[in-house]
This record gives sequence, C-alpha cells and structure tokens, in this order.
Amino acid sequence: MRKSKLSILLILLFLAGNVLAQINQTKEGDAILGEWINAEKDAKFQIYKEAGQYFGKIIWGTGGETKDVKNPDLSLRKRDLVGLVILNNFIFEGSNSWKDGTIYNPKDGKTYSCKLTLKSPKTLEVRGFVGISMFGKSETWSKIN
Repeated sequence: MRKSKLSILLILLFLAGNVLAQINQTKEGDAILGEWINAEKDAKFQIYKEAGQYFGKIIWGTGGETKDVKNPDLSLRKRDLVGLVILNNFIFEGSNSWKDGTIYNPKDGKTYSCKLTLKSPKTLEVRGFVGISMFGKSETWSKIN
C-alpha cells in the first residue's frame, strides 16, 4: 500500500513538472508576440499566435508601395500590403528561436524559408534564406512598446 502511494505521488510530481515545463515553454515562445518595426523604420509588423503557430502581418507602412505589385501571381497584385500576412507557420523550438516558417518579401514577390531569433527582449533577427540558413539575409526588427 505504501509503495502504491509513493508511486502515485511520483507520477503526480512528474506530471506537474511536465505541465510547468509546457507553461514555461509557451511563455518563452510568446516572447515575440506584439508589434515590431523593421531596421529601415518604414514598416511595422504584428506577430501573433494562432493554433500553436506564429504569424506576422504588415500593420503600417510598406516602404513606399501600397499594393503587392511584385507578386508573380497577377491576380494578387492589387491586394493591399497593409494587413498582408508575410510571416507564416513558425514553431517555437526553444532557445529564443522559431523555425520552419516562411517569409514573403513584397519587395521582390518571393517567399523564402525563414528563421526568427530573439536576440534580446526588444531585438528580433529575421533571417530569410533559400535552402539552408547560411545562404540568406538577416534583418533586425525592434519591438515597439
């Protein structure tokens, strides 16, 4: 009887530890939620979470363009850039890093693989690439209070 109580207690402690770890990981993953501005300070983005994945859309400015004129799909060239979701399907992998997402660049109309790295609570490295991360370009975004 005593062994079964001890076993139950150990199982409960294990489960509680897992729940706390998941809560902490969710909190860490949500650190990128909010509004960000690009390095050129000509566009703002909102990063949000939906169904456990992270997305980002343009909420202000577009570097001069108002429509998606560089899109290779002619039927999409008249859509507004403000409100356009450009960051898609990111998954938090731990260590202040989000992976397996894509970024759409309205300046060239192309979609790239992308990785996000939180360098500090107010600094986000956005790295778009083709193939492997080594062959890409990074931009630093700053968090807006």
